[in-house]
Amino acid sequence: MPTARLPLGLSSFLLASAAGATALMLLAAGPTSAQEPTDPYVGFTAERARVQMTCEARFLDLPSSQTFREHLRIITSAPHPAGSEAQVEVGNYLTRVMRAAGLDVVRHTYDVYLPQLTDDVEAWIATPERIKLSNREPALPDDRFSHHPDLLNGWNAFSGTGDVTGEVVYANFGRREDYEALDSMGIDLAGRIVIARYGGNFRGYKVKFAEERGAAGVIMFNDPGFSREGAYPEGPMMNGETIQRGSVLTLPWTGDPLTPFEPALPVSGERGHVERLDPDDVAMPTIPVLPLGFLAAEQILSRMEGTEAPAGWRGGIETSYRITGGPELTVRVRVNQPRALTRAVNVVGTVVGSEYPDEWIILGAHYDPWGFGAIDPNGGTAMLLTLAEALGELADTGCRPRRSILIAHWDAEEAGIIGSTEWVEEFIDPLTVNTVAYINADAAVSGPNFGGSSSPSLKGPILDVLDDVTYPGDDRSVLDWWREEGGGSELGNLGGGSDHVAFYTHAGVPSAGLSSGAPSGVYHSNYDNFAWFERFGDTDFVFGPMLTRIDGLVALRLANADVLPYDATRYATDTRVHVETLLRVAEERRVEVDLSRLVDATEALEAAAERFTGARDRSLEGDAAALAHPVAQRTNRVLRRLEKAWLDDGGLQDRPWSRNLYVSPDPFSGYASWMLPGVRFEIETDDPAEVPEWEAKYLRAIERLTALLDEATALLAG
Repeated sequence: MPTARLPLGLSSFLLASAAGATALMLLAAGPTSAQEPTDPYVGFTAERARVQMTCEARFLDLPSSQTFREHLRIITSAPHPAGSEAQVEVGNYLTRVMRAAGLDVVRHTYDVYLPQLTDDVEAWIATPERIKLSNREPALPDDRFSHHPDLLNGWNAFSGTGDVTGEVVYANFGRREDYEALDSMGIDLAGRIVIARYGGNFRGYKVKFAEERGAAGVIMFNDPGFSREGAYPEGPMMNGETIQRGSVLTLPWTGDPLTPFEPALPVSGERGHVERLDPDDVAMPTIPVLPLGFLAAEQILSRMEGTEAPAGWRGGIETSYRITGGPELTVRVRVNQPRALTRAVNVVGTVVGSEYPDEWIILGAHYDPWGFGAIDPNGGTAMLLTLAEALGELADTGCRPRRSILIAHWDAEEAGIIGSTEWVEEFIDPLTVNTVAYINADAAVSGPNFGGSSSPSLKGPILDVLDDVTYPGDDRSVLDWWREEGGGSELGNLGGGSDHVAFYTHAGVPSAGLSSGAPSGVYHSNYDNFAWFERFGDTDFVFGPMLTRIDGLVALRLANADVLPYDATRYATDTRVHVETLLRVAEERRVEVDLSRLVDATEALEAAAERFTGARDRSLEGDAAALAHPVAQRTNRVLRRLEKAWLDDGGLQDRPWSRNLYVSPDPFSGYASWMLPGVRFEIETDDPAEVPEWEAKYLRAIERLTALLDEATALLAG
C-alpha cells in the first residue's frame, strides 16, 4: 500500500510524539516547534489543528487495498438490480459491515413505483426480411461473470409497454436541436420508430421528444465513435454487443413518480401515510423503448435508403447514416414492462458526533446497478465501506468526530434517483437546518484519473485536502498530479444524474462529487463487472483507498472545525463567471439582455466574503483564540444557511421541485449543469421579456447571501 502523504510538518510532529498517545494527551503535553502546523487549517484554532493533525495521521494509515478489493468482490458477486433478492442480500452485507465497524445503522424503507425486472423485450427487422436483433451481451470465455444466469436482456426502465412496427427515422443523438432539425426537414415521426445513438443528452429526453412528435417507439444504441480499438474483452472499451441500459423517466421532480415532495413511506403505515398519485395521471413514457449494441443497430442503419444524414450526424458504424429508412424497411419493437410498488432500502450508518451529534456531514452512493455494477455504482460503495471501517476504528482510538458523519447507501437510483430523494424528502427539516455537506460517491472508483465537481463553498476545503493526500505510486499530492498529469485545474460544477440532486437542488445542502476513474465502454452493461475492474480499472486496488483518504479528510475537517471552513469568496467569483457565461449564451442566441445589476451584486458579495474571511481568521489566531464556544455555534448556524439563500419556494420554470436558483440540471438534456438556471431558461427559450423578473429573484438571493455573511462577520467581531 502506498504511503499516505501527511500535511507539511506532520511527519516530524508524529516522530516526536509518544507511541499510542491520544489526542488529549498530546494537547496536555504542549506543542513543540515541530508540532506547529505551518499553515493552520481553515476554521481551526491552533489547538484544535494540532488535535486534527494527530487524528488525520492515524486515519491516513487505515484504508487498505485488500479491504477495498474484498468489499468490491463480495458486493459484485451477483447481479443485484433494485427489487431483486440479490439486492436485499447486498443491503444486508452493508448493514453488517457498518455495524461491525461500530456505526449506528438504520435501514430506511420506502415503497416506490418501479418497473419490475423483466426479460420480455425484443427488437426485429420486420420487412423486407425478418431478422431478430440481439439484445443481450453474449457470454465471453475471458469473462467468468458474463455467464451468470441472472443477467437480463437490454432494457430501459419506465419504457411504455407495447408491440409496434413502423418505418425508421434516424435522429442522431435525439437532442432537442436534432428533433428541431428533423422538423425543419419536414420529417414526420408519427407512427414511426426513431433510432438514436447514445450521447449528447439524458436518454429520457430522446424518448420524450420523440413521443411528443407521435413516434411509435424508440431504439437507442451505443455508437463506437471513430475508433474500435481496445474493445472488450481485449480492452476496456465497448464491443459491438455492449448494451447501455438506463431509465427514460423525465418528470418535473426527481424520485418516486407517485410521491413528489413527499417521502414514499411504506404502505403499511408504520411511519405514517402518504397520498400517492394515480400512475395514469403522471406523464411517464407510454411508447415502447429499448437499447441495442452497435452491431444490432448496424443491421437497421445499413438497410436505410433515404437521404444521407448531415456530416455531424455520422458516427463510427461502417455504413451510410441516413435520415429515413424508406417504406420497404420496417422495424418491430416489443416491450412488456409491468410496474408496481417495490420495497427500496437505504442503509445509513452514523459515526455519532461527540459534541454536535445533530449536525451532519453525509457521504453517500447508491448500491443498485443494472447488472453487477463493479464500476457503476459499486466502486463507490466499496470505498464508502472502507471509509466506514476507517472512521469507526479512528473513533475507537479517541478521535471521534465532533459532528456526526453519515455513510449512506441509496437504493433504486438507476430508475430515477429514487432512494436518496425519498430520504431527503423525509428528513428535509434537519437537512435544511443542521446539515453541513453532502459528498457523492456514485461510481467513484474505477481507475487513476481523479476529477471532481462541487458547490462553491466546498471547493476550497476539497482543494486543501487534495494537497494533503499522496497520489499512489508518486511523490506528488493528488492535487499536483491532477494538475500536472491529469489535465485538471479547478473543480467543476455539479450537474444532474446522481444522488446529489435532491440534496443540492431541492434541500440546498452544499454538495460535491469526487471520483477516480478510467476509460471504459461498459457503462450500464452486463460487462461492468469484477473481471473488467481487475483487468482494466483499479487493477492494484490503490485508488479506492486514495479516494477513501480524500473523502475522509474532507469529512473530518468539516466535522471538527471550530468555524465551518466554507469557501465564502467562491460564491462571488463563481457567480460572476456564470453571469459572463449567460451573456455569451445570449449573444450566441441573439437575445438582448442586461445583467449589469447581477455583476454589481457579486462585487458587494465578494466584499462581504472578504470581511467574513478576515474576521474568521482573526478570531481563530493563536493558542488562546478569542473565539468563544457560543459565538462559534451561532456563527456556524448562520453559515449553514448560506446555501439556503439560493432557495426559492416557487422553484424553477415548470420545475417547482428544483428550488435552488444557483444550479439545476439542464432541463433539455438532463445531465449538464445549468448555472443561474432561472435566467438561462428565459435566454434559451428566447424570452428576454421575462429576464428582468428572474434577475430580480437572483438579486434578492445574493442580497440574502451577503446579509448572512455580514451577520457571521458581526458575530465573530463581537
